[in-house]
Amino acid sequence: MRPAFILLAIMAILFTAQMASAEDDRRKLTLTGTGEVSAAPDIATIDLGVVSDGPTARAALDANTAAMKVVMDVIEGLQIDAKDVQTSGFSVQPRYFHDPKQRAAPKVVGYQVNNIVHVTVRELSGLGRVLDQVVTGGSNTINRLAFSFSKPQELMDKARKQAGADARRKAELYAEGLGIELGPIIAVNEAGGGPQPRPMMMRAAAMEASDVPISAGEQAVSASLNVTWEIE
Repeated sequence: MRPAFILLAIMAILFTAQMASAEDDRRKLTLTGTGEVSAAPDIATIDLGVVSDGPTARAALDANTAAMKVVMDVIEGLQIDAKDVQTSGFSVQPRYFHDPKQRAAPKVVGYQVNNIVHVTVRELSGLGRVLDQVVTGGSNTINRLAFSFSKPQELMDKARKQAGADARRKAELYAEGLGIELGPIIAVNEAGGGPQPRPMMMRAAAMEASDVPISAGEQAVSASLNVTWEIE
């Protein structure tokens, strides 16, 4: 490498270091702004399915397949789109019996098949009917019911605007109290946030033979913003 190139490289490194040092020497004010928007959720997701027992794995699987077909026919009859129904769990497991009075190893006394589907319900007014009908159709497991938004981005954008306004309000308040002037914004970083789901655990055995009463309530969508100002 020619000496001139080496000299230019050294000068560039020194200039960059000086600029970084100058930036580090600037007086700064960093504050966090928060925003929160609450709204009624408009969709629900359910994990439901069938658990079947049998003396053999084949018998348990056959029983589960037959029962699950009925449940899937019910879901289709409720006009739930195929894209909103997805298998989320399937297992075949032995069932053991252990006699505490004996030292022998546990014995396999049967098998259990568990088939779970994840269902999205986009019409909350019909959620109670969906729960009632799938249980009537043979579903004996409902693991999880959660509410959410079909368009969370719109709510997040409102929360982000609130977070930005909150950071600015705090900065102006501190500037006035401390007798300083706000300069330009030199850094903005979004912190964690988003919809706060409220899952509900339910058991099929507790449901009555009528539309299940369900209350979706409201959910909060939050945003948090870290903003840094240069101060004068």
